[in-house]
Amino acid sequence: MSIKINQEFKYQGNDWWKWWIWVDGSDDELDQIDRVTYYLHPTFPDPVRTITDRKTMFRLETAGWGVFRIRAKAVKKNGEEIQLSHNLVLEYPDGRRTTA
Repeated sequence: MSIKINQEFKYQGNDWWKWWIWVDGSDDELDQIDRVTYYLHPTFPDPVRTITDRKTMFRLETAGWGVFRIRAKAVKKNGEEIQLSHNLVLEYPDGRRTTA
């Protein structure tokens, strides 16, 4: 499988971003996935979140002020687990990245 985590973000002001992540892959690959569990930074409320909505490509929406490595586990319908990770990127409107 060649699935991966993708992301987008929107700067809200005052060092705060809305951001969302999803699992990217071919339709055939995504159709094999039952659920995705995302492991966020431990400072998040409910840092372990499971998404089952295939229509949104297992999209998770949240907000925050800093960057970190997101880990995820995709569980296929046959029970096979796929470990994923993604370094969250957040940028200011001028293109500078936050390092916090």
